[in-house]
Amino acid sequence: MIPARYAATRFPFKLMQQLGDKTVIRHTYDNTVATGLFDEVWVVTDDDIILEEITRHGGQAIKSSKSHESGSDRIGEAIETLEGDVIVNVQGDEPFISYRQLANLLEVFKDENVQVASLMKEITETATLENPNIVKLLTDAKNNALYFSRSVIPYVRDAGAGAIHYEHVGVYAYRRDALINFTRLPAAPAEKAEMLEQLRYLYNGIKIKMVETTEAAIKIDVPGDLAIAEKYLPLYNAKKNQHGKFI
Repeated sequence: MIPARYAATRFPFKLMQQLGDKTVIRHTYDNTVATGLFDEVWVVTDDDIILEEITRHGGQAIKSSKSHESGSDRIGEAIETLEGDVIVNVQGDEPFISYRQLANLLEVFKDENVQVASLMKEITETATLENPNIVKLLTDAKNNALYFSRSVIPYVRDAGAGAIHYEHVGVYAYRRDALINFTRLPAAPAEKAEMLEQLRYLYNGIKIKMVETTEAAIKIDVPGDLAIAEKYLPLYNAKKNQHGKFI
């Protein structure tokens, strides 16, 4: 499921921006389908423009009937009429998702105790660490998330402490019941403050299993990100084999 809101706050209409020969949302949809990992792939949108962009190119899209604060709430509404055991939420503004990332994410659901999972990547650049548009996180010894924040966490008081920082790669996977239950919970105080939907799970005692990835996380969040994506697009395409998967 790919939540796709048309009027984004920081970069309005970003999903309909041209990236190479396709719009951003079509890259995300086509690359997700090309992995071959899913029985069905749907775009869930609040706008007819995005709905038409997907369906007129042969894709599957559904229009959400309500206004939602988060992508998880939006797809939670949609899956009430669809079947599925594990639901993956691929953010509409992350067009460079890979087969390996998604396959590794799905792998953790072999453990029946895992209800929700997501991706993280080590931060190696100061600019990334200090960017409030990049979400950071802390985990426990078993890679369950402890907290997500737009601030730098952990705060490094002692430069010699050797702290490792991670950014959140905004791809989620949930068991169907866990997602439906999420949509029925009120927004958590920290969720409202940080504008981070995943904090609702943690506030209600639901663990999020984090899966580490080393692949680039390029998100179209502000206008300048589109230029970065344009430069990365040829490299991304070169890494895919004839089946559309990463080698």
